[in-house]
Amino acid sequence: MVPAAAPRPPSETRGASDAIVWRTRTITLTKLEAAGNDFLVVLGRSPHEPLPLTSSHVRALCDRHRGIGADGLIFGRPAAAVADLEMVLHNADGSEAEMSGNGIRCLVHAAVLAGLLGPGEVRVATAAGRRTVSYEPVGDGRAWARVDMGVVRLGREVQSMLPRTRARLADVGNPHLVVIGDVALDALDLGALGVAAAHAAGRPVNLEVARPGHTGADLELRVLERGVGETLACGTGTCAVAAVAQAFGMVGSVVRVDNPGGRLEVRLGTAGSSTGGPLAGVELAGVELAGVELAGPVRKVADVEVDTSFFASASGDG
Repeated sequence: MVPAAAPRPPSETRGASDAIVWRTRTITLTKLEAAGNDFLVVLGRSPHEPLPLTSSHVRALCDRHRGIGADGLIFGRPAAAVADLEMVLHNADGSEAEMSGNGIRCLVHAAVLAGLLGPGEVRVATAAGRRTVSYEPVGDGRAWARVDMGVVRLGREVQSMLPRTRARLADVGNPHLVVIGDVALDALDLGALGVAAAHAAGRPVNLEVARPGHTGADLELRVLERGVGETLACGTGTCAVAAVAQAFGMVGSVVRVDNPGGRLEVRLGTAGSSTGGPLAGVELAGVELAGVELAGPVRKVADVEVDTSFFASASGDG
C-alpha cells in the first residue's frame, strides 16, 4: 500500500483576514472510518509543526455537500515527550474537541500507513490526557485497534425526557448524557432531544439514547455529537452508555454495543471513588470506572489531494 503523503507546513505569513499563505498548491489528507464515524487526518512530521488549517478550513473540508465530508478532522504529529503521537481533534463545525475513541483509532491507522510508526502499542497525547492504542493491521487497508479510554466518571441521574427510560450524566474526557430504556430508536427526533439534553445537563453535551440490543449485542444506540450532529458511531459515547448501563444493572463488564455504523466492544474497569474531573463539583456522583477499553475496526477510505484554491472562500478562523 502506498503510504499517505503528509502536507508541508504553511508559511507563517498571515494576511489581514488571517488567511494562511500556502507554500504549496495542494494539501493531502487521508479519509478513514471507524464503525462509520469518519475523519479526515492530516499528518505532520515534527513535534512542533503547526496545524496547516484554520477552523473555517475544517468546516469547508468536512462539509458533505461542498467539501470532502467527515464528522471531524484530526491533525496528528510526533509528540515532543511521553507519547508517540499528539492528536488535535476538530469537530465538523471547526470547534476543538477533547477526545474521540473512533478518531484516535483512525489517527493511529493513518500514521502506521504513512510510516510514522509501526504496529503494536502507540501512546497518543490528547486534550483529555494520554491514551494507549493497541493496533493490529488485518489487511486490505483495515485494522483492529483497542484503546485505553482512561476513566469514565459517572454523573448524577437526571429527569429523562423520554418515557420508560432513565438518564444519567457521564464524563469520558468529554461530557455525555445517556438516556437508556425501552425506546423506539428509529422514531426519535434527536435534534429536539439534544436541546433538552443540554438543558438537563446545564451545558452542551453529547447525547446517547440506548436500549437493550438484538442479534448478539448487549445494547444499541443512536448518538448526537456536539459540533457535529447525528453520527454513525461515537467511541466515547459507547463507553458512556456501557458504564451507565452497568450502573443500572443491565450489563456486565464486557459490553457489545451496536452503533448505527457497526459494533464496538467495551471492557469496563474496576469501580472506585471519583477524584474529580471536568464535571467535578457540579454533576459528578463520586463514582468512576478506571481502565475502560474500547475496541473496534478501522478502515482507510482514500488519500485526497485538495488544491489550496478550494480555501479561497473559507479563509480565516471564522
